[in-house]
Amino acid sequence: MKTRITETFGIRHPIFLSGMSWISVPEMVAAVSNAGGMGILATGVLGVTQTREAVRRIRELTDKPFAANVTLYFPGAKENARVLLDEKVPVINISMGKGDKIAEEVHGYGGKVIGTVVNEKHAKAAEAWADALLVTGHEAAAHGGDVTSLVLVPAIVDTVKIPVIAAGGFADGRGLAAALALGAEGVAMGTRLMMTSDSPIHQACKELALDKGIDDTVYTTRFDGQPCRILVSKGSKTAMRRGLDLPRALVNSRQIARMMGMPWAKMAVGVTASGWKNVRQLSFLANAFKAFQVSTLDGDVDKGVLPLGQVVGLVHDLPTVAEVLERIVAEADVARARLDGAFLK
Repeated sequence: MKTRITETFGIRHPIFLSGMSWISVPEMVAAVSNAGGMGILATGVLGVTQTREAVRRIRELTDKPFAANVTLYFPGAKENARVLLDEKVPVINISMGKGDKIAEEVHGYGGKVIGTVVNEKHAKAAEAWADALLVTGHEAAAHGGDVTSLVLVPAIVDTVKIPVIAAGGFADGRGLAAALALGAEGVAMGTRLMMTSDSPIHQACKELALDKGIDDTVYTTRFDGQPCRILVSKGSKTAMRRGLDLPRALVNSRQIARMMGMPWAKMAVGVTASGWKNVRQLSFLANAFKAFQVSTLDGDVDKGVLPLGQVVGLVHDLPTVAEVLERIVAEADVARARLDGAFLK
């Protein structure tokens, strides 16, 4: 299957692993890239040393193209971006911020840039510096947009000239075929690839997710301060009821600072100096990081919170990453043939 996405990024299948904290680790990134797609390393919860080690580990596991993400409003994002640039990562995925300066350096060493967007305004702005856009619809796990992929993807395709990767609601070949019909030239998948035998997420979460349907998630601002889709569970209900919890955030921020190798006092001063709006958002984020970690690593959704897309209701098994990609491409061919037949007169 050839699209502008496969040609731009030098991959066999137009399928990407979404960058998910604690899930999109080097082994998962390499598994997707080795299977013909492109894995995106999640760096949001990594310090600079961990980020460098992760990039080098990926290169030990694959000689195929791969990507790493930078979420610009996260603490330590600029420092991690510097590591990715120094390591000349082939593709950098930028979200939640202006990526022009990073993109300039990436293009300087011959790399590519993907901008993640959730609306037409941000898509048009990112077109100035990105080689492709990852367009995240309402159905997606975690931070999707307010508009469903069925509407958002064609709207942005009509707005920009660069190729679009659709995310949110895609788990099989029918979804890939649908995304192509909407004008996208590839798909990114989080929930589907999270639910594979290669995924590092706790087995208890995989088994729990297999029993969930398309209506077992909730989209809320009361978890991490931004619209976020998570599994309905005891842990998520507690988090939403609690809302902003500054004392808890203070405790959790210390753990985050240690995890990222940053002096807590320096991080606290920087956050405080940025104003109340940012303090509020990062306080939500500190608690969210902890809740995500408890669910993904410990498998405890009574205390933790699990990000899941609505597409979880379409996932019924735990194959390998390679099996998922081959299956999706085969299913897309079947869907295309079925459509060709439907249009015959």
